[in-house]
Amino acid sequence: MQFPPVKEAALEHGIEVYQPRRVREPECVEYLRSFDADIIVVVAFGQILPKEILEMPKYGCVNVHASLLPKYRGAAPIQWAVINGEKVSGVTTMRMDEGLDTGDMILKEEVVLDEKETGGSLFDRLSGVGAKLCVRTLEAIEDGTAIYTKQDHAAATKTTLIKKQFGIIDWNKPAAEIECLIRGLNPWPSAYTYLNGKTLKIWAAAVKDETSDKEPGELTEVTKHSVGVQTGDGILMLEEVQLEGKKRMSADAFLRGNALSEGMKLGE
Repeated sequence: MQFPPVKEAALEHGIEVYQPRRVREPECVEYLRSFDADIIVVVAFGQILPKEILEMPKYGCVNVHASLLPKYRGAAPIQWAVINGEKVSGVTTMRMDEGLDTGDMILKEEVVLDEKETGGSLFDRLSGVGAKLCVRTLEAIEDGTAIYTKQDHAAATKTTLIKKQFGIIDWNKPAAEIECLIRGLNPWPSAYTYLNGKTLKIWAAAVKDETSDKEPGELTEVTKHSVGVQTGDGILMLEEVQLEGKKRMSADAFLRGNALSEGMKLGE
């Protein structure tokens, strides 16, 4: 059985790993109570802690959340930030309450997104930032310098879980919006369309600020090295793709083994 990386690292260092099915179960609550912990740190945990646990430690429960709260409360804030074309994201630490990411904020750190940022690359960057911010937060709580700031609930935005079907490309949307979707869903679940009935994943693309007389989804140009697709606004140049049953490859490598022509339509 393959364990998550965090569990593997913990076991390698002789750290006990406890994985309850539901954190609200009495057995789990009593297990946590047995530690008589001063503080509990929560990172990327998909369940809301009950009041009984929140009030258990002396200094409460601290959450490390991968967004600049109050924006992007909830699941998958990293992917949604890329999908929505945000220029800046970051990490917030907060004192947890009974709501979903609604607690008082302690520390924040901003991260500027690269123009080719993907959901995967931003996850890696924010993981490093979050780890350091967590340490700083605990130090501030320990020495009594932590400042707790209430969130502006009126400015809050909420996200939802990413589902595989979110990846289907609607060619009627603007090229810039589709390009953000491609990056945000890389590496999972990936953005995709259909070519001659087969799934075609698109891993990387670029926006060409031009248009054509083609319909959305139709190929506007096919050269030895590139493929252009008409969208609802602008042309999207495919840079890296993966046809069903094949490996990922650059557009020019794909074109060497697949006969495409101007006017062909994707999505069918």
